[in-house]
Amino acid sequence: MTLDSLKPGQGGIIVSVGGEGALRRRLLDMGLTPKTRVFVRKVAPMGDPIELYLRSYVLTIRREDAAKIEIREELGK
Repeated sequence: MTLDSLKPGQGGIIVSVGGEGALRRRLLDMGLTPKTRVFVRKVAPMGDPIELYLRSYVLTIRREDAAKIEIREELGK
């Protein structure tokens, strides 16, 4: 499952970060690293961008970039 498939209020743990080169490095630098817990807070009305909560801060990324992040969904959170 990828991060872009979650709805607001759902969360999971990052399994892997895809992408290549500068994009992958940028995602990792923003804290989207494996074993990090992440929750979807909001999605813009047209579906892009997505607001995430991770590592005690809020991050907004494009849906296209979120599709490159594989997660394991957390149930009951």
